[in-house]
Amino acid sequence: MKIPLQLTVRNLSLSEAAEKDIREKAAGLDSLYDKITGCRVVVEVPHRHHHKGVLYDIRIDLTVPGKEFVIRREADEDLYVAIRDAFDAARRGLEEFSRRQRGVVKTHEDVSLPGRVIQLFPLEGYGFLETVDGRKIYFHRNSVLKGDFDHLKTGFEVRFVEEPGEKGPQASAVEVSGRRRE
Repeated sequence: MKIPLQLTVRNLSLSEAAEKDIREKAAGLDSLYDKITGCRVVVEVPHRHHHKGVLYDIRIDLTVPGKEFVIRREADEDLYVAIRDAFDAARRGLEEFSRRQRGVVKTHEDVSLPGRVIQLFPLEGYGFLETVDGRKIYFHRNSVLKGDFDHLKTGFEVRFVEEPGEKGPQASAVEVSGRRRE
């Protein structure tokens, strides 16, 4: 990064471990795309009253030549989950931007696989698919096309693209076929 990471914390005290996690993830973005000119991360606890307890908001502003990314993730009760999700979204945005700059276009139609939703965690925003060969694959609400995550139910058949994730294979470009199979 040409400008060092700017970290702003509002309405909470950030532990050394959390700050180290943010700095490591920011460095990971820099190694993924070396033309980042600036990165600003804001960690805050909004002054809203929630029944769930403390919710952490993470916002990442990334500046690259010709573009500025603003990543804002839904609040999460777990600070480390909020940090992970925000930096995962930033990573995906940088990867897509880099592919477009190189003229590489992602095509999902040729490589999509059939699967079935076997577990859903709607409040946490993720679930698991089962492949035709019996493997369990993680997916995130942002991977579900057309905003269909909130309409998913266990047993729904889907098509998806498998890609490597931080903790093993994960599904992207999940498309709901609409049929339910138990």
